[in-house]
Amino acid sequence: MRLSNATLTRLSGEVARPLYDRSQLTAGIVHLGIGAFHRAHQAAMVDDRLNAGETGWGIIAASLRSPDTAAALNPQDGLYTLAVRDGAGTRLRVVGSILDVIVASDARERLLSAMTNPAVRIVSLTVTEKGYCHDPATGDLNPDHPGIVADLAAPATPGTAPGMIVEALARRRAAGSAPFAVLCCDNLPANGATVRRVVSQLARLRDPGLGAFVAAEVAFPATMVDRIVPATTDADRQMVSAGLGLDDAWPVMTEPFCQWVIEDHFPAGRPHWEAAGAEFVSDVSIYEMMKLRLLNGTHSTMAYLGQLAGLETVADTIRTPVFTRFIRAMMDEEITPTLRAFAPGKLDPYKDALMARYANPALRHRTAQIAMDGSQKVPQRLLGTVRDRLAEGAPIDRLALAVAGFLRFMTGTGENGAPLQVNDPMAAAFRVAAEGAGANGVGRTGEHATALAGKLVDSMLTISAVFGDLAGEPRFRAAVTAALARLYRDGALASLGD
Repeated sequence: MRLSNATLTRLSGEVARPLYDRSQLTAGIVHLGIGAFHRAHQAAMVDDRLNAGETGWGIIAASLRSPDTAAALNPQDGLYTLAVRDGAGTRLRVVGSILDVIVASDARERLLSAMTNPAVRIVSLTVTEKGYCHDPATGDLNPDHPGIVADLAAPATPGTAPGMIVEALARRRAAGSAPFAVLCCDNLPANGATVRRVVSQLARLRDPGLGAFVAAEVAFPATMVDRIVPATTDADRQMVSAGLGLDDAWPVMTEPFCQWVIEDHFPAGRPHWEAAGAEFVSDVSIYEMMKLRLLNGTHSTMAYLGQLAGLETVADTIRTPVFTRFIRAMMDEEITPTLRAFAPGKLDPYKDALMARYANPALRHRTAQIAMDGSQKVPQRLLGTVRDRLAEGAPIDRLALAVAGFLRFMTGTGENGAPLQVNDPMAAAFRVAAEGAGANGVGRTGEHATALAGKLVDSMLTISAVFGDLAGEPRFRAAVTAALARLYRDGALASLGD
């Protein structure tokens, strides 16, 4: 029997469940990019507020690409299980905040209609970095992005997240309805300001008046989000179904830790998320930089070097002694000095918590999952820190090894010569660069490591959308080339040193 409204009463008594009448909910939020992270983070916090009686904040969620989430959740009336796991065990909770999942490509007009409903006061997003159709090196809209070109040609039938937001805002403006707040929950630098820039630039290309309206009248509060959410496996589904006494087609696995820092700028109102654990602040940027550089930067480092070393999960990686020492030293010696907004010592508890979270034995967070979309992530997670360190004349040895690991990973071949799974929107450009350097299919190499590394750095650093001005920085090139040569000659584990 499957999880649904009709079967909620059959749940095992130990499973937490909605305390409210779901038939009495109304939608106050449309969320673009329904995925595991949103369901473990924002949707769970909305569920907390629905339990507290704020029934006007149900979520209409939209999938912009795959229909899989809708196919899993809609037969369950939007219900799903959140499984919180650590060394002490697993706690199951059924979340009821999602009222409907729309597949945008199949029901675009229904999604736009929901976004133009005056009762919807927030449109939130988790579409990943690549979903904003921008240039990661500059933060500006990429007007040549195929999706943006298509949206400008047919603005009433948009296919991208920025295009849908602009079209919905244009319709609300024409109808005299107040605009919704646009709440980005993705890892973008200054995400509120960045999304404001991207959306207003697209609106301006459509109509200068609309662009001015978006820039002046629409709220884009900044946020910082943090929770580790591994991909759900078939074994996870079986475990959850056994615990529920019902089948759940797509439960979500997560850790106990959850953080949400938000700029409090919601002209049309918002849920009382602070009562659910969110923190409202006037300046999110220092928290965002802390998380991007310490958590996301070291996550990507472990992903690329871990993949090269044949380590499947973050827990496997951080429990390898050379990785434990390397990651903590990278945090302490190369990243922390760039976080000057925090008083000395204030970051130590956060770093301690990160190391413990990484080692959580119950979370099988795959390094291959974190390694996806690196061309969109690396500029924010690693290269900003590199620029700050170079500006101070400070060493970048560990950061350079992380970047070298990314370059080596993007060739698509591991240390043993076996293929790596490269899932990235710029995979073709990196593949061509690797071919130009003669690095395709190359595993470990000895005497030719330095020459190969130099050719690969020369070739890949020409991808300006990722590396920008760093391509012309001799200290960066030299450090990355030396690190890449070590990876080819000695392998990832030996390159980490002691």
